[in-house]
Amino acid sequence: MTGPELLVLWDIDNTLITARGFGHRMYRLAFRDAFGRELSGPVDLGGRTELDVIAEILREHGIEHTDESSRLLADALAGSFHSRRHELPDHATVLPGALRALEHFAADPRVHQGVLTANLRSVALLKLEAVGLAHLVDWDVSAFGDEHLDRAGLVTLARDRARHLRPFGADEVVLVGDTPHDVRAALNAGVRVVAVATGRNTPGELREAGAGAVVDDLSDLGELVRQVWKGVREGNRTT
Repeated sequence: MTGPELLVLWDIDNTLITARGFGHRMYRLAFRDAFGRELSGPVDLGGRTELDVIAEILREHGIEHTDESSRLLADALAGSFHSRRHELPDHATVLPGALRALEHFAADPRVHQGVLTANLRSVALLKLEAVGLAHLVDWDVSAFGDEHLDRAGLVTLARDRARHLRPFGADEVVLVGDTPHDVRAALNAGVRVVAVATGRNTPGELREAGAGAVVDDLSDLGELVRQVWKGVREGNRTT
């Protein structure tokens, strides 16, 4: 195949699906299981990696942030999701246009798509399995929130994992996400971003974060496809 190809990296929460507070509940259960005490306040998850969230929780509760304490809470979080995975279908909902968008890009031989998510790998898989989307992404070109503290590092990791397919140019990598964290991750990693205003942030806030392409949601497939392909250099060739 000649011509440009794409590596599309999808955020999960509030981009593809919403789980209506399920993750916050799992954090509360996990913290109790790991440390025998209650969380003292709400957990700010929006677009931050699990390693980042865990570090803040430990600090706010006076627990020394070590590899051991971080892993203890991460394992408890994975356990909470796993033991209550049967509840996920009642909480998780596919957002408008997400299924059609994933199916479209999965059917395009020029496109390779994975997830780039703040979630632990096992949690990301449980969430997408619960809503019937897991088979549409390539888990081998994905990156997860327990693999790097900084979201931009996850972009680089996913791009490195995709090198067995081809060395994707920076303009051939597109992150699709709903938060300023997603936008900054793409910009800091030197790749393109399409921001989706389906989370807590308005289109204006996403543009202020640096997003040049912003869509209200994923329901307008034609506009999404146009934005995803926009800016790819036609001179790129597969190897």
